Amino acid sequence: MNRYNNIHILMYTFLTVILFSCKHGEGEYHNITDKIEAKSKNYHGTSISSEQYLEGIKTIKVTEGEHTFLIPERKSEIKSYACTECHTKPIEELKSKDPSKKAHWDIKLAHADLNTMNCITCHNGNDMDNLTSLTGTDIDFNRSYTLCSQCHNKQFKDWKGGAHGKKLGGWAPPRASMTCVNCHNPHKPGFETRWPAGYNTQKVKERE
Repeated sequence: MNRYNNIHILMYTFLTVILFSCKHGEGEYHNITDKIEAKSKNYHGTSISSEQYLEGIKTIKVTEGEHTFLIPERKSEIKSYACTECHTKPIEELKSKDPSKKAHWDIKLAHADLNTMNCITCHNGNDMDNLTSLTGTDIDFNRSYTLCSQCHNKQFKDWKGGAHGKKLGGWAPPRASMTCVNCHNPHKPGFETRWPAGYNTQKVKERE
């Protein structure tokens, strides 16, 4: 009797495995990976687009590693660009001996320790229309994020992958992302501590 039951159990198990592991009809697959591949063959993308939200915004296409996307064009937004309109000579020749005359007097650098960073860390005194890397390579103002990536490598990896920063338009293609300087002041990148916009001051008074 036991032997008879065991044979039935084995046969039932065998048939169950055959039925559920093999493809016997449309829509049945060996595993989830096979199903995804099969279902993806006729996928031709989505008709949803963020293009309508990008109208009027100047953008340029950049490729970083495996990622190609749009970023805002920067140079046309800089009021005093091109820098050589004022910096007609190398900066050493333009320096004034009068200590009361200061260029860019309104800029206060609060980015790193002054022993680590100053103006010429990012700006080339002989070519003011470009930024400069730590190794002296010219960097276009439109691609200033490559300058930031020298020190902020983790944030840069997250940004180019889409995990850091703010999107322009929406999440549908084409992908368009703000760059570092669209959110952070490069001379003072830290955000000031502030109360939330919806902070309920009345409740605080009542609790007192």
